[in-house]
Amino acid sequence: MGACGTVISEGDLQQQMEYIERVRALLESGGAKKPTAFVDTYGCQQNEADSERIRGMLRQMGYDFTTEEEAADVIVINTCAVRAHAEQRVLGNVGALTHTKRNNPKQIICLCGCMMQESHMAEKIRTSFRHVDIVFGPHALWRFPELLHQKLTKGGRMFETAPSDGAIAEGLPVLRNKPPKAGVIIMQGCNNFCSYCIVPHVRGREHSRMPDQIIKEVEGLVQSGYRDIMLLGQNVNSYGKDLALSIDFSDLLRQLNAIEGDFILRFMTSHPKDASPRLFQTMAECEKVENHLHLPFQAGNDRVLRDMNRGYTREAYLELVRQAKQRIPDLVLTSDVIVGFPGETTEEFEDTLLVLKEVEFDALFTFIYSPREGTPASRKEDPMPKAQKQVNFQRLLDLQNEISARKHQAYVGRTLRVLVDGESGEETYHLSARTTGGRLVHLSGSRNLIGTFVTAKITSASTWALFGEIEETQR
Repeated sequence: MGACGTVISEGDLQQQMEYIERVRALLESGGAKKPTAFVDTYGCQQNEADSERIRGMLRQMGYDFTTEEEAADVIVINTCAVRAHAEQRVLGNVGALTHTKRNNPKQIICLCGCMMQESHMAEKIRTSFRHVDIVFGPHALWRFPELLHQKLTKGGRMFETAPSDGAIAEGLPVLRNKPPKAGVIIMQGCNNFCSYCIVPHVRGREHSRMPDQIIKEVEGLVQSGYRDIMLLGQNVNSYGKDLALSIDFSDLLRQLNAIEGDFILRFMTSHPKDASPRLFQTMAECEKVENHLHLPFQAGNDRVLRDMNRGYTREAYLELVRQAKQRIPDLVLTSDVIVGFPGETTEEFEDTLLVLKEVEFDALFTFIYSPREGTPASRKEDPMPKAQKQVNFQRLLDLQNEISARKHQAYVGRTLRVLVDGESGEETYHLSARTTGGRLVHLSGSRNLIGTFVTAKITSASTWALFGEIEETQR
């Protein structure tokens, strides 16, 4: 009990495991050449986590992986529907695959993800991109082995994009990148219906995973050497509301914090209407939970926020920020802002700049409004010229860059514990690391340090990163 009917049954999942074995048998009977797959991902970290499951299923079906579309027997493109730019990139790249299909007529091209759950986009693929073989939305991801088996045995084109409120599929194979970073999906979907956002329409309603499943997954990751665990959901603050259990996101954080091992817990994303002092207190008291809060405010004007259907006022947001800063030492605060929402005036945009000046975010993710077909905002009048939106957008960037540079400069001279998580590609500072607040640090040192915590002294800073010297390594 407790899952409220949102979990795919063990019988249905077992059937997909059987399809995996059938595909493997087909491929092994086809000759000595090992088939290869290419998986490309657009969009958010949740999409990346979905792609890890796609890769896991492909690996169990017997595929190796390639980074070249031309060499792939199967291509899977996991799409994003949040902004028009991402969709246009997908369509352009999918169109270019006509050449690879022409050179290899047996190549199977699959499109999945949020963009494919938009009915008009699925129809566009059906009619104008006839070289695409399999199309499925996020809700049908767990059925990928069945769809691929059907293509291999019966041919034809398959579209699994019917509207769905979604569900949780536990136990799918996962093929992750090497440690130290891993994403863990704790819930799917969204119930908020912000007027500009397509996510609730393509991802469905909120469905939380059972806590024991999440704990088991995180325990396994820590034992396997992962040190940076990102908890993922469209709105992690809503975790547990759909479960027949007395648990919320703060409770889950405390349970995960109790897992033995040296690791960092991060999460993305929080909605202000569900954020609370209880969450901030939990963050302050749990030593493994990073002191970073990503709390999108989107606009600083109350009328615009009402039109966005955000569920809070400017003052309510500012009060949350005050409470969070009061409870969490060295809080790193980041946010999202949309410029040029339909009907927003330059005078109303000035309120957004005032929020930046009062809060002084460490960093922002900023976007010019992108209409999404099927959302209420896409039907609103939008009289502001694009040129004026661009002017306002640049003012926002200039102000935030000044704030970010100043806040980063304040790190110079400090000694911080950081996790070395990869290579930067830079000649002098060739390692990348993250503070417990998620700030990017460039270091020099051996790549053998990747996946370890080190103590670093910050020697300089830019608008977007810190630079430092390693003083002590900690295994």
